[in-house]
Amino acid sequence: MNESGYAVFCGLDVGKVAHHAVALDPAGAPAARRSAAPRRAAAPPAVSRPAGPRAGPSRSGLAGDHRGAAGRGRPRGRLQVAYLPGLAMRRIADLHPGSAKTDARDAYVIAEAARTMPHTLRRVDIGEEVLAELGVLIGFDDDQAAEATRISNRIRGLLTQIHPALERVLGPKVATAVVLEMLTRFGRPAGLRAAGRGRLLTVAGEDAPRVGEQLVTDLLAALDEQTVVVPGSAAAEKVLPRLAGSLAQVLAQRRQIAAEVARILDAHPLAKVLTSMPGVGVRTVARILLEVGDGSAFPTSGHLAAYAGLAPVTRKSGISIRGERPPRGGNKHLKRALFLSAFAALADPTSRAYYDRKRAAGKRHNAALICLARRRVDVLFAMLRDSTVYPSQPAQAA
Repeated sequence: MNESGYAVFCGLDVGKVAHHAVALDPAGAPAARRSAAPRRAAAPPAVSRPAGPRAGPSRSGLAGDHRGAAGRGRPRGRLQVAYLPGLAMRRIADLHPGSAKTDARDAYVIAEAARTMPHTLRRVDIGEEVLAELGVLIGFDDDQAAEATRISNRIRGLLTQIHPALERVLGPKVATAVVLEMLTRFGRPAGLRAAGRGRLLTVAGEDAPRVGEQLVTDLLAALDEQTVVVPGSAAAEKVLPRLAGSLAQVLAQRRQIAAEVARILDAHPLAKVLTSMPGVGVRTVARILLEVGDGSAFPTSGHLAAYAGLAPVTRKSGISIRGERPPRGGNKHLKRALFLSAFAALADPTSRAYYDRKRAAGKRHNAALICLARRRVDVLFAMLRDSTVYPSQPAQAA
């Protein structure tokens, strides 16, 4: 048994035809190899401890190449489960001799990574059903977000093609309820012009009472700027109402998913801790819990920032290359969530003051936001570690 206290390191590779598992002892010698059909439990037969007496308690580690693979091995006794991210697995596989790509070799690589490089693994709390449900909902929400972006770009492209002036007015607001309602009802520039100011104000007053009148004024002014009919306008005017209806449905589904995620998060003890932080919403909380969990896998906030891709990377070679650059790696989903959270937190006076200091120091907008996100990781790590809410008033410097 090694210093980590694990007696067996088991790597599990899940396949459609068969699951492969390899168990290694602390010295790296194969303790067991198993292959099982998907309908059978592959993990328990593979977690067989090597023969021989051992003093003191022991633990077994099960690692998979993704969350689902690791989550299929339910813990029995002192079995602990983790997963190896795909990019890290491919890089670690290059360190081993041979260029073959088989499930059995992948299982061995996972087990060897768990034995020699445990810092590359991410802990899986397989007893937490809340995270499993969040993973499904957030994955579907990511697909819907990509679909909403695609449809929005398609609508703006069609408006640019047939009426550029109208796109300048409606394009930036194409995902709002008032614009989608106008495009769905009236459909095309000619239909918007025929509707008249009165009907447009009625629609705008229902969905955007504060800015509706100004939007209608700008819309009518844009319609008067173009007097020619562009080829292809007839077909585009038939497609626009359908695209607007599809985008409205996608956005409605995203709102429903957000409500379901909020309902699920009510059962998680860390949800209230995370939502107390300015700029952290339901989707950000779900992403943090999925990618980080309770944060116990990271020794310091610096490790968490490096995993999220927010820690600056030092460049130094001789006397000619010196400095730091923004990181390009890390967990892209977590990095995006923390970056957008930092942008939303600019309404908070403390976050805004830090952002303004970075801007005054000469940093651009995105660089200042990355600095703010990095600083917020320190606070986030402390909140997860101590299970405390965000302080309403920051402590004064000594």
